[in-house]
Amino acid sequence: MIGIDWGTSSLRAYRFAADGQITGRRDTPRGILTVAPGDFPDTLHAVAGDWIDNGEGRILMCGMVGSRQGWLEAPYLPCPAGLDGLAAAAIALPYPGADLHLLPGLSCRDRHGVPDVMRGEETQILGAALGDAEATVCLPGSHSKWARVKGGEVTAFATHFTGEAFAALAGHTILARMMNACSPFHAGGFARGVARAKQGGGLLHHLFGLRASALFDEMQEEEASSTLSGLLIGHEVAAALEDGVAPPVVLIGADRLTLRYAAALDAFGVPYIKADPDAAAHGLWRIGQLLP
Repeated sequence: MIGIDWGTSSLRAYRFAADGQITGRRDTPRGILTVAPGDFPDTLHAVAGDWIDNGEGRILMCGMVGSRQGWLEAPYLPCPAGLDGLAAAAIALPYPGADLHLLPGLSCRDRHGVPDVMRGEETQILGAALGDAEATVCLPGSHSKWARVKGGEVTAFATHFTGEAFAALAGHTILARMMNACSPFHAGGFARGVARAKQGGGLLHHLFGLRASALFDEMQEEEASSTLSGLLIGHEVAAALEDGVAPPVVLIGADRLTLRYAAALDAFGVPYIKADPDAAAHGLWRIGQLLP
């Protein structure tokens, strides 16, 4: 079997042995935004065509490839949802030489009735094999997800605009004038941002405080970017804790981001663990075994 985790900016392909072991992997920058309409079949063949030619007859795809800008829009599956539900909602696509299926994303509504969605993260969450106990999963990123899991199902989740907000604020506001985008991570600056997030006043007031601190030479250019990161992530963690979490929080993602979230959770006194980095691959495999 071949598993494809196809996101906005990248495409990750996995080849599995009969027992689920990963025997091959490929990571390319061919995210959906780089693919012209109608070119998705050819892009998939360029990435995994040799695996198909060598006998892999089943392909399962998750992520933004199932969005309105992807290969085909797959309707969202409402929470609660688990492996069985995702497998049952998978969409078969015509593809020469292989049995190709596309997984849906998930949807839910917050306590105020506002809708929320995810695509791809559900496969990572359920691939982490968290068991039946209640758990909270955090997946950092441009649009960070905090999901509640119980009984092998995603019961609810909340999305935070943290990563994209950081990019916009650091690149297109007055804050960009006081930052060096090339500065390495500054642990002290990050801790300062998280500590500020724990204080009252609100995010918008805290953001201008960064500008004022720089004007009074109370924050140096080399720490400003990390302080902004800590401030945004700190506010995100505070909001997640307000909704309630079941510790330890399970972190899924690249070390570059999960290390920052781990530091923020430490500052809030919340225990955490890190999931297998191949959670998406394991999720694809597990769902693939449930397809007819």
